[in-house]
Amino acid sequence: MTKLLRSHGITPTIQRVKIASAILARPQHLSAEDAMQLSNESGKTVSKATVYNTLGLFARKGLIRELIVDPSRTFYDSSTHSHHHFYNPETQELSDIDEELIQISLPENLPENTEIDSIEVVVHLRGKTSH
Repeated sequence: MTKLLRSHGITPTIQRVKIASAILARPQHLSAEDAMQLSNESGKTVSKATVYNTLGLFARKGLIRELIVDPSRTFYDSSTHSHHHFYNPETQELSDIDEELIQISLPENLPENTEIDSIEVVVHLRGKTSH
């Protein structure tokens, strides 16, 4: 894990290694609270502030993706490849949608001196209502 952190320009501290080990253990979407709980399952605990700061650093350095699904809910995605998501606010679950399954038409003329960096689609779901 130390080598991975260094390869992203992140100085590996005990807390950062612990948080990275928890969030990068498998492909998953975690809130900061989930990441803190996983990080603190064994041994010395990591503070809430350290978890938030570390997740922000990991996202800025491209180790994980930060997904703001609504103004009060942020997830951290251990999969950094290009893909989209379903979000269910009732269950607070986020799940992957393969990039090829969503077709997007964009205008050919972008604002001057710009190019597309990435496109992220979050499809918000709700329970079906019976009619």
